[in-house]
Amino acid sequence: MKEQVIVICGPTASGKTSLGIKLAKKIEGEIVSCDSMQIYKDMTIGTAKPTDEERKEAKHYLVDFVMPNERYSVSEYKKDAEYTIEQIIKSGKKPIIVGGTGLYLNSLVYGIDYPNIETDLNYRQELEDRVNKEGLENLYKEANKIDSKAMEKISSNDKKRILRILEIYHSTGKTKTQLEEDSRKNGPKYDYKIFVLNMDREKLYDRINKRVDIMIEDGLIDEVKQLLKKYKEFPTAMQGLGYKEVVEYLENKLTKVEMIEKIKQETRRYAKRQITWFKSYENAIWLDAFNENNVDIILKNIEN
Repeated sequence: MKEQVIVICGPTASGKTSLGIKLAKKIEGEIVSCDSMQIYKDMTIGTAKPTDEERKEAKHYLVDFVMPNERYSVSEYKKDAEYTIEQIIKSGKKPIIVGGTGLYLNSLVYGIDYPNIETDLNYRQELEDRVNKEGLENLYKEANKIDSKAMEKISSNDKKRILRILEIYHSTGKTKTQLEEDSRKNGPKYDYKIFVLNMDREKLYDRINKRVDIMIEDGLIDEVKQLLKKYKEFPTAMQGLGYKEVVEYLENKLTKVEMIEKIKQETRRYAKRQITWFKSYENAIWLDAFNENNVDIILKNIEN
C-alpha cells in the first residue's frame, strides 16, 4: 500500500495557502509547496509567499531555498519533494502538497522523471537572438511542429516554456511529450488525493486584480529594484509573472499604469491555463473555494 498524500491545487489567488493551513492544523500536517516562484529567496511580494505568521501556523517546505541566480529544474523539484514527503511521513505527520505549478505537480502525481538536461547556453543564446530578430511567434510555430501535444498547454507568449520545448528537442532528439511518456512507466511513488479549488471566473479575476494592486502597494517595484542590484543574472527567476513586467516598466518600455494592467491580464491568462491543466486530473475532486466546510469535505474523501 502506498502512503497517502493530499494535494491542494487550483488557480492563483484561489485560497490554496489558507485551506492548506486549516487542513494541516486539523490533521497534524506539514505543507510541501508546489510553486515554481516561491522557491526563490528575496522574491516575496510578487510570489505571494506564505507570511511568517502563516508559516508559524503550519510548517512549510520548499519555500525560500533557491537563489534567484541559480537554475532549478522540475527533476530537482521532484527529488526534493519526494524526499521531504518521506521525512514528514517518518516524523508521524501528514504531508500536504499545496500549490499551482502544473509541471511540478505532474512530476509527482504521474511519477514523471524529467531528465535533468544540461542547458546548451550557446543554443539558448541563439534562440534569444531569434526572438529579438523574428519575434516569439516564429518560435512558437516551430515548437508546435515539434511537439504539438505539449504546446496545447503553452500560450503563444510564454517565452520560457516555448524555448524549453525547443531546447529539449535540440539536446535529446526527443520531444518533451516522448520523454514524459518514457518516464511514467514506474508510476507515482505515493497515493495522491487531489483537490482542486475553483470559483466563478469573474470572482477569481476580481481577486487577481485586487491581489496585484496590493502587491504594488506593498512594494513590488522596490523588490524588483533590489533584486536587480543584488544579482547579475536570472536564469529563470525574472521570467515570473509580475517580475518581468516590472522590469519592462523600469526599462521605460511600459508606463506604470500599463505595467499594472499587463500584470493583471497575464495573471488572469495564467489562471485560465491552470484551470485547464487541472481538468486533466481524472480523479481530482473539485471544491467550491468559498465553502467553509472544505476541510471536512477533504477529510471525508480521504477516509473513504
